[in-house]
Amino acid sequence: MHHLSEHFVNLIESYGLIVLFVTLFFETFGLPLPGESALVATSAVAAKGSLNIVAVAAVAGLAAIAGDNVAYLIGRHYGRALILAYGGRFGISEEKYQAAERATEKYGAYVVVCARFFVVLRQLNGLVAGSANMPWPRFFVANVVGSALWVSFWATIAYQFGQHISLLPKALHHLSLIAAILIPAILVPVFVFGRSGLKERSSDASKSSP
Repeated sequence: MHHLSEHFVNLIESYGLIVLFVTLFFETFGLPLPGESALVATSAVAAKGSLNIVAVAAVAGLAAIAGDNVAYLIGRHYGRALILAYGGRFGISEEKYQAAERATEKYGAYVVVCARFFVVLRQLNGLVAGSANMPWPRFFVANVVGSALWVSFWATIAYQFGQHISLLPKALHHLSLIAAILIPAILVPVFVFGRSGLKERSSDASKSSP
């Protein structure tokens, strides 16, 4: 196991940014890839001086945004039926897709912002937004905000821990505890203000209707 960990670290140090980009990019199509773990591992390696943390964050953000937007186009042009017809091969079940659809229909762009922090939503985010015909400008802005928050959160924490803890097993344990506290602290205000905004717009629409 120790030799396997060393091999993994060497792989990240040699091809870290390529591995990171490919993993995050294709995760957005619903593939069961460890995007979050890849970002944490690469950021922790950057803390050892093998990679530049700014480059790690930039590549991660680019991969997340690009992948989600390609997924959006797939959903927009090919739709729900075709995605579900072939998605089972890649772990996209109808149940998962329906759950993502319900969340997107209820909260719209706010789900796009928060989706990065949740495995199923992160993988189906762009596909569902596209097939639901969410306006692309709205999706793009929300996706950029969500990706920036997600990358900043994990890259910063993993980089700080990587400077003081020998790579991943211990770091991931501590990071999971921190994430359990900080992620809700980040996302709850988004939902609160988002729902308030939706209620205000609904109220205004009701008043203006004849």
